[in-house]
Amino acid sequence: MLQNKITESFRKTFDEKYQIYPASLKHKKDNNFFLVKEDQKKFLVIAGPPSQQKELDFGTNREKVIEDYGQDGLLFRICPLTHHNLTQLQSIFNYLQPSISSMKPSFGTGDRLGIATAAHIKAFKDKNIFPVLAQQSVREMERTDSNWQQVLDNALWGCFEAGYEGKFGADADHVKDLENLKKAIDCGFTFYTIDPSDHINDNVLKFDKDELRKKYQQLPEKEEIEKRYLEKNYKIGTNKLSFTQDNLAEIVLIYREAINHVEKCYQFLKENHKGDFELEVSVDETLNPTSPLAHLWIAMELQHRGIDFQNIAPHYIGDWEKGIDYIGDINVFREEFKIHCQIASQMGGYKLSLHSGSDKFSIYPIFAKESGGYFHVKTAGTSWLEAIKAIVVSDPGLYRQVHEFALKCFEKDSFSYLLSTDLRKIPDIKELKDNQLVQLFSNNNARQLIHITYGSILREKDTFNRYRFRNRIYKSLFENEEIHYKNVISHIRHHLELLNL
Repeated sequence: MLQNKITESFRKTFDEKYQIYPASLKHKKDNNFFLVKEDQKKFLVIAGPPSQQKELDFGTNREKVIEDYGQDGLLFRICPLTHHNLTQLQSIFNYLQPSISSMKPSFGTGDRLGIATAAHIKAFKDKNIFPVLAQQSVREMERTDSNWQQVLDNALWGCFEAGYEGKFGADADHVKDLENLKKAIDCGFTFYTIDPSDHINDNVLKFDKDELRKKYQQLPEKEEIEKRYLEKNYKIGTNKLSFTQDNLAEIVLIYREAINHVEKCYQFLKENHKGDFELEVSVDETLNPTSPLAHLWIAMELQHRGIDFQNIAPHYIGDWEKGIDYIGDINVFREEFKIHCQIASQMGGYKLSLHSGSDKFSIYPIFAKESGGYFHVKTAGTSWLEAIKAIVVSDPGLYRQVHEFALKCFEKDSFSYLLSTDLRKIPDIKELKDNQLVQLFSNNNARQLIHITYGSILREKDTFNRYRFRNRIYKSLFENEEIHYKNVISHIRHHLELLNL
């Protein structure tokens, strides 16, 4: 009741200038905290007796005292959503800190625009899946002009907006070097996805037997490796896996340097990270699928070196293209994935991670069931697509410009992806009416067009060095937040429903 009086007084005082987010309203030591939205920005509001706010070190844009409110009066402070103000808020509400999943099934909601977390949280309602609400890779940050601190801060402000007090994770995704690892540690991430792909030697698969054996014989630790693995048989479910000299040589030459790099990163984390953290080892960004035998060797080698990992992300059989469903024989995937699950289980239990997990609807039930709930799924681009779908509805003229620009930069942007996109199969946008544009998002080729060109779209500038699309996209989504949130909630919830055991 008191809090209702506070918000009502705020509305009257500021002539309904601000829209209040009711779920954000929190009370602590006679002070009330809530988020509001005006015509261009969001703000934190602190409301309480002036005497109770003297110790609060929040940066403030505007203050207003209501003298005839209670015995001590009422002070409203309108504060910008800065990092400093967030750290002050965290000191008051300690649940605004990321944590670890403790081996629960988990799902990452990468947010390239940094404005969808409140919607992501609503999608998780009543789902027994741990949310990883801050997740972005170094590559994504470069393409969105962001950084580790902004990614985490955006997620935390989203948590506050939604009034979320539950646990959540923060994933420093696809980290390849110690410099970025240190930055993510300093910002407060709790989940680190080490990507050693620069150290994986796919060229080994091109070697003939003589070259393979010659390279292998040159390894200084060859004898030690063979003592651990050579001619060993492993019963994995109903399957038997064994290391011969040739297959062991191939696996070691492909992944040895990658494991060395992971070990280096793990030791750095142990030395520099305070508190608990989760480690994921990602070998998914390779040209070839990770065989069950290679998976077994990777897991055993990590354990031999004392690396405490919670997730492994293999490159699964089939095609895992961005923003569309799985391409491949689902039955073949199921049978091989069962072996991957059995390896993970028999090696002591860790989660299998699925990267490029957006929109893989045909795979989710298999992924959840066969893993027994020991899974992690990463998405990112699908939330970006839902944001652009909101633009289609709210500002079709802007979308038309974005679409035409994306067509021009697709070839350049597609260089870092494995895609089957055929631009010829995308309808000519000039022939579509505004109310038909949304149909493009049911076309896999059009989805991938927008999915992978996000960086160019967000960074493109005009001759006056002004963003060509970025600010207009944010403005449209801000003004049409209900449409944007509704899109994201519905789409992410569809993912979660198929994964929920």
